[in-house]
Amino acid sequence: MMMNLFSSFDPSSSFSLSLNWLSTMISLMIIPPFYWLIPSRLNMLWLKITLSLHKEFKIIMTKNSKGSTLIFISLFMFILMNNFMGLFPYIFTSTSHMVMTLSMALPLWLSFMIYGWINSTMHMFAHLVPQGTPGILMPFMVCIETISNIIRPGTLTIRLSANMIAGHLLLTLLGNTGTSLTFMMINILLLVQILLLTLESAVSIIQAYVFVVLSTLYSSEVN
Repeated sequence: MMMNLFSSFDPSSSFSLSLNWLSTMISLMIIPPFYWLIPSRLNMLWLKITLSLHKEFKIIMTKNSKGSTLIFISLFMFILMNNFMGLFPYIFTSTSHMVMTLSMALPLWLSFMIYGWINSTMHMFAHLVPQGTPGILMPFMVCIETISNIIRPGTLTIRLSANMIAGHLLLTLLGNTGTSLTFMMINILLLVQILLLTLESAVSIIQAYVFVVLSTLYSSEVN
């Protein structure tokens, strides 16, 4: 019995060394063999997803950023694999921890800011005041835009972590009630759990996509 509801997200194991963070790297060990199975169906699906993401990110980004979509496609695949790994029983969900999500969002945002302010300072200043803003509102808009720019890595971090935690907590809460239910109610509970697991699979894809698209939009403002 869990003393704390959030203890299911603790990165601890029965060993003296915490091995749960290894689930983050399991997906990376699985991916390379796919490339040896050419032209397998799995490889063709992988290429279709990659090309679709490349075309979409290419529209968002500027013409001078050739090859930059590879960074965001790799990030999407990495987050997607970790989100899906967390849906399996007894596998630690690394993307539910802010340590993991912040380590992805903060370096990206920081690199965009440093590059933008060093190479195109006036362009970055122009972003602080939206076009058509009245003169009397300009100081307030600068403050609002500065704050919204600073909290961007935090919003990326919390959005991904909160969405991963929420679904897993709901599945855990419903699962813990199974011992006190009748046979008929257990059948209904199983149906609800399957539907929730399907929803969580969709959330895993959507949240990985949202994280990467927002990162791409932030990078397009710098150029």
